[in-house]
Amino acid sequence: MNTQSAQRPGLLHRSGHWCARHAWRVVALWVLALVGLGLANHTWGGSYADSFSLPGTSTQTGADLLTAHTTGSGGTASAIVITTEEGAVTDHRAAIGTAVADLGRLPDVLSVTDPLTTPGAVSPDGGTAQVTVRFDGNPASFDPAYLAEVDRAVEPLRADDVTVEYGAPLGQLASPKSADRASEAIGLAVAVLVLLIGFGSVAATGLPLVTAVIGLAVSLSGLGLLAGHFGFAQAAPTLAAMMGLGVGIDYALFLATRYRALLHAGTEPAEAVGRTVATSGRAVLVAAATVAMALGGLCASGVGFIGALGVAAGLSVLVAAAASVTLTPALLGLLGRRIDRFHVREPVAEPTGEADVWHRWAVRVSRRPWLFLVSGLLVLGVLAVPVASMQLGHVDAGAQSTSRTDRRAYDLITEGFGPGANGPLTVVTHLDSRHVESESLRQDLAASLRRDLAAVPGVASVTPPVPSPDHALIVTTVVPTTGPQDAATADLIHTLQDETVPRTLSGTGATGYVTGTTAAAQTFTDTLAAKLPLIIAVVVTAAFLLLLTVFRSPLVALKAAVLNLFSIAAAYGVVVAVFQWGWGGALLGITEKVPVESYVPMMMFAIVFGLSMDYEVFLLSRIRETWLRYGDNHLAVATGLAATARVITCAALIMTSVFLAFLLSTNVAVKMLALGLGVSVVIDATVVRLLLVPASMYLLGRANWWLPGWLDRFLPHLDPEGPAAGPEPAAGPEPAAGSDPAPETGTEPGLAPARGDLR
Repeated sequence: MNTQSAQRPGLLHRSGHWCARHAWRVVALWVLALVGLGLANHTWGGSYADSFSLPGTSTQTGADLLTAHTTGSGGTASAIVITTEEGAVTDHRAAIGTAVADLGRLPDVLSVTDPLTTPGAVSPDGGTAQVTVRFDGNPASFDPAYLAEVDRAVEPLRADDVTVEYGAPLGQLASPKSADRASEAIGLAVAVLVLLIGFGSVAATGLPLVTAVIGLAVSLSGLGLLAGHFGFAQAAPTLAAMMGLGVGIDYALFLATRYRALLHAGTEPAEAVGRTVATSGRAVLVAAATVAMALGGLCASGVGFIGALGVAAGLSVLVAAAASVTLTPALLGLLGRRIDRFHVREPVAEPTGEADVWHRWAVRVSRRPWLFLVSGLLVLGVLAVPVASMQLGHVDAGAQSTSRTDRRAYDLITEGFGPGANGPLTVVTHLDSRHVESESLRQDLAASLRRDLAAVPGVASVTPPVPSPDHALIVTTVVPTTGPQDAATADLIHTLQDETVPRTLSGTGATGYVTGTTAAAQTFTDTLAAKLPLIIAVVVTAAFLLLLTVFRSPLVALKAAVLNLFSIAAAYGVVVAVFQWGWGGALLGITEKVPVESYVPMMMFAIVFGLSMDYEVFLLSRIRETWLRYGDNHLAVATGLAATARVITCAALIMTSVFLAFLLSTNVAVKMLALGLGVSVVIDATVVRLLLVPASMYLLGRANWWLPGWLDRFLPHLDPEGPAAGPEPAAGPEPAAGSDPAPETGTEPGLAPARGDLR
């Protein structure tokens, strides 16, 4: 008897077997979680809003000083823009006064400025004015019903033929809701089509979809509950939906495919479920842990906004994995052998035999591995070329559709006041005791500060410095000549922060800070750019160690990490070309060239690296399974590629459709993520999985499985799939029970296969 069969089944095997035998209990528990969390989220769930707080930075310090020493400067400011087609806004004094008074009486409003008495609030031509409203929170996170109260407050203006538009962030409350539901529906529709064509079985098609949708609903409800206590960005639920739906379908598909292969090999259904969870289920857990670990690595940025996005996406991945290894086995147990009863074509699972197209492809790559390796690297290199010109920044309202009120407000400000008026900079000077006590010293310092600020290239205007009520600060506003997302504005901010303000205040005992929304966004960008190398190092190192532990091969783990870096660079290049260079951006509803949103590269890296490892784990699991059984590297690569190519290709098509469907989102950053993630999956499932991985593994030969003895003893044993758990590979001699795998002929001597735990 084979020693493997004599061993007691492991925990995962027993868990899968139990779920299959007690299917209705498992289904009931998931339905209970779905309903319970849904009701709880409806009752106690929170809202989502962007927050770029950066404690300890110069920008945040300046904002804190303003709040502490001035009245009406706290909270979140938002502009309400008014304009007239004929005449001047001063012709509507009564309506403006009534609207300002009504706005001031609204809940959550701290202060409202009257544009007719505020310097610089009326455009030079008199046709446009800005009413600045300060709220005690971010108005973008308010209940949408709040907007009706604002509408009622400004109704006197509209009744007096004055056009009223809401600038960001108040305007975000009026923006069209994201098309997440439509995107999810498109992703599911494509998934049905791909699964039916790829596998033929109706039941096998529906099962991954049911599992993914239930897991997604549970994770989104849980995220909503967390949002009631922690801050999550507006993109958080969309990102969680993209990740949860994509990986949820993939994970359940991998399990269903392995189960059907075991059924076709004659295994009893409940036992087949147990062995499926013990093999592909283990790979699912390893893959999910890799993705979650990559997303968790975002917390190393030290920026709460980014860390929260990683937590949101990681939560959906972990719930999807839990549903895959519990709910999927239960549904498989209910279906039993009926899983292929209804079909649209001859049902197929995993291909076997050398006649399969994927096996023939693997053999073709083995004949010219250098050609395929170099060709694949050239493709990725060309796609990655635009990365060299990547410009990080914050995408402002000027990139939104003209159907949105915040975009129309942006355009009115640009026309009336100039593009820089959409992103004014506030220079806060904290005075020492001498200047606080002496008015003449304050006036001299204010005059020199205004003179030096106005002399800086790129400055359109500087307002007279105004002292705070306690004379501890002097505050002035600098209006750039360029818009908030222009690279010249970023250069100006750096010049003011690093050169002009420190030089002017040198020797005075005063300290200056450049703050405001635009300065905060630039500081956020600079912080993330500085943290990106750390995130890359943390995620790559952690993934390398996990893969080293799982596959017990330094070269396999290193190769996976390096190839994933290439695929990520290619995806970055596509995003830069489309959004920053404008190649096809109009097709996505982007009306102008925009910088790459500062947090997109960091999010893309964590997500793409994790998802790439998903496919890597499933492919390498099957390759290693054959290697441990036969000790033949060429056979292992060919068999592993043939066994997983169909399911990985279908999974990639589904995930790509899910990601690209989110291009319907109204959020430009979500569009960037959707395109970048969709492209990365295509690259990973084609160029990397079909060219680079097999070619590199053929070239490395037995060195793929080299592991120093001391490292073998040090590493814990955590195999993703045991070699005795699935159907037999297509060909190759079975070694005697208990013996080492047979050596591969024609390869270097002295490289023994790793002796991993085969359980």
